[in-house]
Amino acid sequence: MTLVDGPTRVSAAAGSLAETCGALVRDRGARLVVMTGTDERERGRGYGLYFVFALPSGELVSIEAQVDPARPVYPSVTRAVPAAHWYEREVKDLLGVEPEGHPDPRRLVLHDDWPRGLHPLRKDFDASRPVARAPHPHEPLTGVRGEGVMEVPVGPIHAGIIEPGHFRFGGVGEVVLQLEARLFYAHRGIEKAAEGQSVDRVLFLAERLCGVCSLSHAVAYSQAVESLAEATPSPRALLVRSILLELERLYNHIGDLANLCAGASLQLGVYQGGVLKERLQELCAEVAGHRYLFGVACPGGVRRDLDADAQRRIGDVLASVASEFRGYLDALLETESFMERLTGTGILDHEIADEFGAVGGAARASGVARDARATHPYAALRHGMVAPVVRFEGDVRARMLIRSDEAFASFRLVRGLLDELRDAAPGALVAPVGPLAPDRWSLGMTESPRGENVRVLMTGARGEITRYRVRSASYNWAVVPFAVTGNLLPDFPLINKSFELCYACLDR
Repeated sequence: MTLVDGPTRVSAAAGSLAETCGALVRDRGARLVVMTGTDERERGRGYGLYFVFALPSGELVSIEAQVDPARPVYPSVTRAVPAAHWYEREVKDLLGVEPEGHPDPRRLVLHDDWPRGLHPLRKDFDASRPVARAPHPHEPLTGVRGEGVMEVPVGPIHAGIIEPGHFRFGGVGEVVLQLEARLFYAHRGIEKAAEGQSVDRVLFLAERLCGVCSLSHAVAYSQAVESLAEATPSPRALLVRSILLELERLYNHIGDLANLCAGASLQLGVYQGGVLKERLQELCAEVAGHRYLFGVACPGGVRRDLDADAQRRIGDVLASVASEFRGYLDALLETESFMERLTGTGILDHEIADEFGAVGGAARASGVARDARATHPYAALRHGMVAPVVRFEGDVRARMLIRSDEAFASFRLVRGLLDELRDAAPGALVAPVGPLAPDRWSLGMTESPRGENVRVLMTGARGEITRYRVRSASYNWAVVPFAVTGNLLPDFPLINKSFELCYACLDR
């Protein structure tokens, strides 16, 4: 999505943010898409707060306020808009702007060994200097008490090759009463590293947020750049983008089913799904030059074309994989012990998914029809080409079936896009991208395999990049504890894998 005109922008006093945002949600059915905090002191302003909402029509509305740097405090929006709860905690950690009255004032991004009063997204923070860490006490869980209640810590270092995350379970016996997820161990400071950098350098960072969604990240960033530079990729480049994005979705969705089998120790399912995923990744390498689709998208278009041979190869491989995937799925559905583990396990209630801003398959499995391809079509997509796949059970099985149904939809979508590409006239793969417009901001959005993936790009007085805001679909980590509570502790790996979230693109 390239938003040339951008969202409708509404200025508000910092003290009225909660009322203004709450009224937009209550009266117009808006949902919070992303919230961004900025340090604009060098430009004679304060700390900027930008709450971007989507209306049911798809229109975007940005509620914006400036916070006095002499007293960086504002009334929290979270009680009026629960989806703001992580965003506001991030802004508190990284910019030192306090959401007064927030129901959970603890740190989120910064861990307890980080020095107090040091906020890494402030412009006067020197990222080149090492930060001394301080020992800190290990605080107990706050929500569960009583006879027989115990705490079970898991991680942050896990068995196997997996990213770090620390999970603390409170419960009685094997029943989980509370889960506290401590993340951001892989925080790399990518947003800080982007400040003042060239467009190409930030593209390099964008692609490396997450290996398995690298193309989704690169395209979302490229769209934000194209908006600021008023660059329009050719229809051919947009078709190539869309086809490769669906290939990325396919190898992720099928691989996620294999990972779900691993969570239930169904080894044959792991191997069979892994073979199908491997064939799709080999296809990506063959037609685009990289198994994970690195180096394909760029501002202005794409770096590689899909010629007649590549198109034919994609069609042949997908036809074969789709047939084998049908048999694979049928076998999983007929394995009663596997289905018994999935059914009724890890239910994410519709109200929680909706109010806390869940996206992607996790939201759609709980009856929340959010799919950026349908509401905000981008690249070669048009309204009506994608219909959100929705289920209402909200359990692990529903999240599995959302992926399988979406995989079949992607097989069909790619066939249609290939037909369009065959009929498309030759065109430049990369449109010229001039300087970025000064003192503006833009938004790019894609529907990654894990859900809605948002970028906000802001420029300074000379058109330099001053803020690169990343909100990946792995923000769904915020709702995982709700799905775990009330389940058995041994089912956590299964529930966790059913969300299939990435630590790195959340942590940034």
